[in-house]
Amino acid sequence: MQKETWLFLESGACSPSYNMALDEKLLQWHSEGKIPPVIRFYEWNPASLSLGYFQKIHKEINITAVEEHELGIVRRPTGGRAVLHDKELTYSVIVNEDHPKMPETVTEAYRVISEGLLEGFRQLGLEANLSIPKTKEDTDALKNPTSAVCFDAPSWYELVVEGKKIAGSAQTRQKGVILQHGAIVLAFDVDQLFSVFKFKDDRMREQMQKRFLQKAVSIQDLTSTDVTIPQLREAFKVGFEQGLDVHLEPMMLTEEQKQEVESLAIERYQSDDWTYRR
Repeated sequence: MQKETWLFLESGACSPSYNMALDEKLLQWHSEGKIPPVIRFYEWNPASLSLGYFQKIHKEINITAVEEHELGIVRRPTGGRAVLHDKELTYSVIVNEDHPKMPETVTEAYRVISEGLLEGFRQLGLEANLSIPKTKEDTDALKNPTSAVCFDAPSWYELVVEGKKIAGSAQTRQKGVILQHGAIVLAFDVDQLFSVFKFKDDRMREQMQKRFLQKAVSIQDLTSTDVTIPQLREAFKVGFEQGLDVHLEPMMLTEEQKQEVESLAIERYQSDDWTYRR
């Protein structure tokens, strides 16, 4: 039986505003029937902090530290907590809600898309598993996170190795389309990460940083070989093809599409009204 063809877009290292604008535009074009489902891989230039759609920036984020580290900052169209994007490969999946492969519920859609991530980690020789809360305490922890840091703890159907979170994802549904994007982390700079969040005092910061190291892990922590971003791209391309049982065909943006993305990046994702709205 012939596999369904999806598009595969490698957009390289882009600005934070362009990254979010391109994900939104891919969602729009797919909702309008202009393109089939898409899987996109990208990076960030400069390293950037992305905020969840509902996050309260002045309450949770140390803007001074963001500026001192010369980080970019952008608010995502998806929910969840803040992510520091640095040494990582970021992925996005854009597909109709009513696609035959996609379950109706958000958590089950996470499960299906996570199969592509699972296969990608297997390509790297890492045996990842899906996180599933086993107790009421675990479920309550998901509803009431103790920090603004995305990798603080795994959520439903996110990827864990040896009980530690290795990939964080966020999802939105707009115009009948699912947009899920997430971080596949090659290495953490934990000191920098915790410097950009606000804490009650230094003692609390130290406690949360220690807790983070007990709950999160990077690819570099798990392998003795030097894994590169190109190797991640190849492994997870194969992973998504196998996990979702699709054929990925390269996509190139037209000049008109690039202009649409750049306009949205300027109008929305570079706007203080958008970034500092909460």
